[in-house]
Amino acid sequence: MVYYVHMARLSIIIPAFNEAATIREVLMRVREVPIGSIEKEIIVVDDASIDGTKEILVKLQKELHFTLLFQEKNQGKGAAIRRAMEKTTGDIVIIQDADLEYDPNDYPGLIQPILEDKADVVYGTRFMGDKKRFRSFWHYMGNKFLTFLSNMFTNLNLTDMETCYKAFRGNLIRSLTISSNRFGFEPEVTAKVALAEARVLEVPISYRGRTHGEGKKISWKDGFTALWAIIRFSRRR
Repeated sequence: MVYYVHMARLSIIIPAFNEAATIREVLMRVREVPIGSIEKEIIVVDDASIDGTKEILVKLQKELHFTLLFQEKNQGKGAAIRRAMEKTTGDIVIIQDADLEYDPNDYPGLIQPILEDKADVVYGTRFMGDKKRFRSFWHYMGNKFLTFLSNMFTNLNLTDMETCYKAFRGNLIRSLTISSNRFGFEPEVTAKVALAEARVLEVPISYRGRTHGEGKKISWKDGFTALWAIIRFSRRR
């Protein structure tokens, strides 16, 4: 199935949980990144933060003019993305973490294959190019292992299934039913775009991985969640 882009609006979803130290800079980078005449629609979901992120976002909304949604209780990244997805109107939708691991300056490369009708989904891979920076050996190996398993079930040939940077045709991603609340979102959406027979490409991105001491939230428990999601939502092809 092929999905075409006739207009030019980019919806940027930013799930945020306890990112008071970085949220302002992330939003400034997102607003300032040049993408030509394409209109940006920024949707931020605060996932019941308790470190002041919510209060910072309320103040920033008046200055930066974005849509701000609040979760009444912490439900996880997948639930926040699902909540924001209901508000998107963009021809292309991209996911942006609220930390500083990913650089919005990579947006042009992520959306260009969709604009040129060469892809329906574009993953920004941290394992290609020369701008990668993983802090943890086990984080690196965990990502490679989960990507390998995902590829086995979906018959895709990805190098980085777990990447945050995923760009979708808007009408495609809004047609998918996503149920994972937390870090199962990545393998679930990967399985479902594969089952939809969407054209998936990868492009290299820059990456600066954080340590847990610097605020990284994913843990080995999330790895098991992702593993179960791969098995649950995929099928051999």
